[in-house]
Amino acid sequence: MAKADRSATGDAQPGAHGAHGDRDAVRRTGPPKEDGVEARPGAGIEARITAVWRIESAKIIGAVARVVRDVGLAEDLAQEALVAALEHWPRMAREGGLPDNPAAWLMATAKNRALDHLRQRALHERKHEELGADADARGDHVVPDFTDALDARREDYGDDLLRLVFSACHPVLSREAQLALTLRLLGGLTTAEIARAFVVPEPTIAQRIVRAKRTLAEANVPFEVPRGEALATRLAAVLEVIYLVFNEGYSATAGDDWMRPALCEEALRLGRVLAALAPGEAEVHGLVALMEIQASRLRARTDAQGRPVLLLDQDRSRWDRLLIGRGLAALARAQALPGSDAGPYALQAAIAACHAVARTAADTDWARIVALYGRLLERTPSPVVELNRAVAVGMASGPAVALPFVEALAGQPQMQRYHLLHAVHGDLLAKLGRAQDARQAFERAAALTANEREKALLAERARAAAAQAAG
Repeated sequence: MAKADRSATGDAQPGAHGAHGDRDAVRRTGPPKEDGVEARPGAGIEARITAVWRIESAKIIGAVARVVRDVGLAEDLAQEALVAALEHWPRMAREGGLPDNPAAWLMATAKNRALDHLRQRALHERKHEELGADADARGDHVVPDFTDALDARREDYGDDLLRLVFSACHPVLSREAQLALTLRLLGGLTTAEIARAFVVPEPTIAQRIVRAKRTLAEANVPFEVPRGEALATRLAAVLEVIYLVFNEGYSATAGDDWMRPALCEEALRLGRVLAALAPGEAEVHGLVALMEIQASRLRARTDAQGRPVLLLDQDRSRWDRLLIGRGLAALARAQALPGSDAGPYALQAAIAACHAVARTAADTDWARIVALYGRLLERTPSPVVELNRAVAVGMASGPAVALPFVEALAGQPQMQRYHLLHAVHGDLLAKLGRAQDARQAFERAAALTANEREKALLAERARAAAAQAAG
């Protein structure tokens, strides 16, 4: 996925760093708020429903999937609950108000849909005479109460979202399908948003998701957390998916908000559960460390109006020291395990730690960050990592040293439509006094991003460069 590691670039530079209808039509982008439907008092009912859905959809799908044992079917049933909300809530609002607990309403509706489905399936599977007058007495076609069924099936590792991730990351699927399906189910992203994140056409992502769900159903993939050797072999895909979900929350692909904190929280929670499940895996602790440290900056990344605040301009007193402490402790656990220093997540966590321990921006050890990115490039070569390293080089040695690296990356076709590349390019050009060239780079970056907050920031940088050129 072409999304930069914003631990160095995104904060340091301007943006651098079945047949149930069209689901995307009802899963419109709407920023989640911690207060649920009351987060946007003046917004329409549909926007309020979307906000709740963004927060709760993965939990609903996971809870239903544990009973119906079919991830694709679970999403269909959850979508039916969403459609029901879109149909009924406007009338409920006119008659006296919305549900007191919108999330519980959606969960209960989805469970009722699942219950209906299981009963209908039981009816179809049994002969008519077996469902006669004595069927109720026998109880052989009755589905247990959902609450009892869910509690009875809960295992020691019991976590619906974790099961959902492992099911969506099953090895019967390609890595691309795993990522797309999990972002759809766990992150609640639309097909268009996933397509932008992957930098591929929207129909390609739509086909991946449909085929992935069909493949899982045909393979009868169990809805469970794997054990033993199977767990170790599937961890890499799960870690990547969890971090992608975190990144979507840390810097939203699209929409009006710079961040979607609920996604960061879910990814962090899943990472912590994984760390407890696999305490001997250094990269699990490395990922948790990385997310904890990055999440510590969430409150400082926007101002009172929700506008982005870049790393060098952030009020570090607003950083969450508890999360930083947790992150540094997780990094220490990762580094104490064999082979930890070679892992990409542990290396990125070490980079994030350089920012976390610096009392001021001027105290940042950029030389160490450059070295760490060099090791990361050896471990996982990619143009995005090269871009991140170029940002660090610019901070450590000056923009003139970093500029050739960025311009070389600009010649790669896959990077030309990557808005963060142009944002970094513009920042370096502005520092070198090439204001007119910087304006063009910032305008190009603004045209390529789908996030409205980021677009506004980049447009502001372009105007500042234009003013500098005119002066």
